[in-house]
Amino acid sequence: MRQVVKQGLAIALAGWAALAVPASSQRPALAMLDQIEPGRWEIRLRDGTRRSYPICVDNGRKLIQLRHDALNCERLVIDDRADEVTVQYTCRGRGYGRTSIRRETGRLVQIETQGIAEGLPFDFAAEARRTGDCGG
Repeated sequence: MRQVVKQGLAIALAGWAALAVPASSQRPALAMLDQIEPGRWEIRLRDGTRRSYPICVDNGRKLIQLRHDALNCERLVIDDRADEVTVQYTCRGRGYGRTSIRRETGRLVQIETQGIAEGLPFDFAAEARRTGDCGG
């Protein structure tokens, strides 16, 4: 009986010690996006047309909402790894989306996104590459 109490106490202490790990040892949410270099980026669609368009990226998180740019949307992080993130977001009354971003380097990422914008569905894959600094 005494041995069981000692084991229970040891387990409780181990659990408490695990909770005492400082929060600073955890990496911040979506930290991978913070490693993307700011500047002028070219988004090249991988749909056979090879259409592309420029975008000024001040923060890698801007790549999450390409079809809902500049909208304040609620976000839910689905997957948050060192080289890839997936975020689902809802823009009340404006649509929603789900975006996965895979970082190859700080200047090259792969994006897959789908959802509803302006009442219409969207679904595309793209390569985004930093091409220089944003103009003033």
